[in-house]
Amino acid sequence: MSKNLQNSPLNAKADVEILEKKSLYQGFFRLEQYTFRHKLFAGGWSQPITREVFERGHAVVVLPYDPVTDQVVLIEQIRIPAITTTDKVWLYELVAGMIEPNESHIDVAKRELQEETGLSANTWQYINSYLSSPGGTSERFYLYLAHIDATQAGGVHGLEDESEDIKVHVVSRQRAYAMTQTGEIDNVSTVLGIQWLMLNHSQVIEDMQ
Repeated sequence: MSKNLQNSPLNAKADVEILEKKSLYQGFFRLEQYTFRHKLFAGGWSQPITREVFERGHAVVVLPYDPVTDQVVLIEQIRIPAITTTDKVWLYELVAGMIEPNESHIDVAKRELQEETGLSANTWQYINSYLSSPGGTSERFYLYLAHIDATQAGGVHGLEDESEDIKVHVVSRQRAYAMTQTGEIDNVSTVLGIQWLMLNHSQVIEDMQ
């Protein structure tokens, strides 16, 4: 670790002062406005800063992987915000779902895997958590590896009352990784999950033995 990183003195609790917080919008999601000031690297305090923060809650992401066949299960569904930057509004993704109040992360993972793929996992492994886009939203997603039987995967799934129309795909681990390189997969949680699997595949297999 570099000297600068070791000696970085600032932290959120002591060095940020929230001057005002107000709600701008409340619907399926929320929009909050923060006015704050913070300590500066060079010393002293910043002027008051105002930022809008998109509050959509936090999510669990599941990487369904079959270590026997060396295959990954992906889902495909429409994501209308993608239309602003691409013609590909049906995206290949990992399983994911929002965390409801008083719901554990692993319970979300199990529920979403069943609802979106019809599968259940033999074993689970917590990987890590990541901020999805901290410049504009508080959302953090929690990534899990699910050991599944890919021979049982397929079909169309999702909850009708949530207007879900989810198609299941089974691809090789190498094919999934190639899709992150070509742009066929271009959403951050899926790219991170598949890249993690490529980097840690040997350890995943060793842990099974």
